[in-house]
Amino acid sequence: MSKVSLYNTQKPACAYCRYGIRKGDVVLCEYKGVVDTAYKCRRFRYDPIKRVPAAAPVLPDYNEEDFSID
Repeated sequence: MSKVSLYNTQKPACAYCRYGIRKGDVVLCEYKGVVDTAYKCRRFRYDPIKRVPAAAPVLPDYNEEDFSID
């Protein structure tokens, strides 16, 4: 299995690590205990389910004049 290339857009962090459980502003790590969400150790393994994607941009409102050829 190949590694996920997530480092181009975001830096690794315990907030979305396989071994961490987020509790408010901290992460409960199986190996390091209570750590900050931005912390990263050598056991970091990316878990795509834990990462919250950015919100979708709001689309502009269109009216009928925008689609007429007149």
